[in-house]
Order: sequence, then structure tokens, then C-alpha cells
Amino acid sequence: MFQRTPGWMHWLCIGVVSISTMLAWGWEIRQVNADSRLPDSTLSEPNVAAATNSTRSATTIIAVGDVMLSRDVEQKMIRKNDWKYPFLETAELTSRGDIVFGNLESPLISGPAVPTGSMSFRADPKAVEGLAFAGFTVLSLANNHMNNRGADGIASTISALEQAGIAHAGAGLAGAESRQPAIIEKNGISFGFLAYTYNKGPSAAATTAHMDEQNLIADLDALRGKADVMVVSMHAGNEYRDQPSQQQIDFAHTAIDHGASLVIGHHPHVVQPIEQYNDGYILYSLGNFVFDQMWSRATREGAVATITFTGTAIAPPVLTPVLIYDFSQPRILTGPEADAVIERMPSFTK
Repeated sequence: MFQRTPGWMHWLCIGVVSISTMLAWGWEIRQVNADSRLPDSTLSEPNVAAATNSTRSATTIIAVGDVMLSRDVEQKMIRKNDWKYPFLETAELTSRGDIVFGNLESPLISGPAVPTGSMSFRADPKAVEGLAFAGFTVLSLANNHMNNRGADGIASTISALEQAGIAHAGAGLAGAESRQPAIIEKNGISFGFLAYTYNKGPSAAATTAHMDEQNLIADLDALRGKADVMVVSMHAGNEYRDQPSQQQIDFAHTAIDHGASLVIGHHPHVVQPIEQYNDGYILYSLGNFVFDQMWSRATREGAVATITFTGTAIAPPVLTPVLIYDFSQPRILTGPEADAVIERMPSFTK
């Protein structure tokens, strides 16, 4: 279980992070190479406590990658008789965020068990208990599995999330609904979330927001007067590839060019680089957070990103690497294991 650093070590960590964060404003992105690393201001787990306990004017977004609650993950929760089971080792970390974001990869709707290996996902609506326990405040529903159970699946998912007080973006019972933002106000600043996926929904009755750059620009223009900070979720890229595709790069750059401060990516199931682009940051892929892909180290690894805003000004992301155990449960990595994940998330210029 993640623990705060006690006593004098706690205050030492706060001092180190404060100095590192101030230095980070002068940091320039360097060209990626075989030995490139994220900047020193991008720190791992022991410093997250300091990063998430800043001044009163600071607001933290904690973002994770893919959250899939179906297949073996659901069976683990049922056997343990605990819908919180996947989040037991990370909830203390994630729940510290003022806003906690993830990509919900499975519709929440009752039905028969989904067998191992099936690519048509479904999780019991009771699993929302775990999402609430982990502190999620907003979820992207724009992905290639949200339509697995059609209109009923999307409607049931939205209902379960809204009953739990969790906002959502990227899917709806009609095309216009899928492009509606989720707006959350914290510390006097409003944060607007838009979510999109590379694939189109299969029906007009229930759909997800498609990655169309003209729609993205129009949606950001409409959101600008309603939100002080704009965040875009992007479900795209090539699965199991550690570098972003051109579609990811182009879409993310367009989002920043038209006012977004942060782009959060998912879908590749492995971590990918972080890019500072103009005045914003792009997290191309945070990898898996809750998933049953235990067949490789890379698919078991992910990163939790803490992004701090002072007013509307964004600071460099802080990373906490995780590793999935028991086909369902991420646990925080430290030391050389954490460093190995961060080394695969280098900064780069395109």
C-alpha cells in the first residue's frame, strides 16, 4: 500500500519537489535518443505527496490509462466478493487528486460472465463501487469497447456513473451527446473534458465521439467560453507499440493548437512518450491501469500521472509507475523498477 513519507523525510521530499518544480519551468524538451529520460521534475511515487499538497490555488489532475473491468478482472472481483479489489493498492494515491481521470474500457451492464479471451466486454454496474472508491471524478467513454453492448450498454454505463456522481465524456445515446464536455470546477477554476476515439460507433442510437479534427476544433471553440482549462482524451494509436502514431501526434497537436492544455492518451496498452508542445503537455499513452493482459511485462506496466495547475498554468507531469498483479490489481513501483518504466516514456520533439 502506498504510504506518505513520515517525519523529517516528508518535509525533505517537499523541499526537493518544490525546487525541482521551479527549475522545471526553464526546462527545454530535448530530442529523444537511446538514453533520453524525462526531466528531473518528472518524479516518481515518493514525491507525489508533495506534488499533490501544493498551495491553495493549485489543482491536481491525476490521470491513469485503460481501466477494463470485464473478463478476468470481473471474475476476480466476484471471487473476492469485493468490487473495490482492483483499486486496493492504488486508491490512496489516486484519491488525492482534485480531479481523477481514466478511460473506462468496458460498458457497465448486467449479463453473463465474459470468458477469458473474449473481445466483447461487459462489467456488472456494481463495479462502479470500485471506481468511486478509487476517487474517479471523470471518465472517458470514447473507446473501441464502449459499444460492445450497444445502446443498452452505453445507457446503463451512463446511469451507473451518474448515480455514483462520476462525470463522463465521449459517448452518448446520440451523436451530439457523445461530443458534450464534462465540466468540473475546483478551486475556482473550471476544467472541461472532451473525449474521442479512433473508431466510429456502430449505430446511430448509441455512439462514441470519433477523432475528427474539424469536430475537435469546433468542440474546443464551443468549450472555451465555458471552461478555464481544456483537457482532451484521445483513444488511439497502435496496440503494443511504444511510439505514437501519426494520427495521435496530429490530433494531439491540433488540440493544443486550439487551446487545450493537456491531452491524455490511451489504447496502446503500453506506455508511450510524453511531449511538451507549445504551452501544453501530451501524454501519448499511460498504458494499462486495470487490465488482465498478464502475458507480457509491458502490458502489465502503466503510469499514473499527476498534473498540477496553478490557476490555469500547467506544470510538468509527475509520474508514478505501476505494475498489474493477479490479472486485475495495479501496485505502485519504486526504485529501479519504477525507473525502467519512466525510461520508456522519454520526452521528444516532433
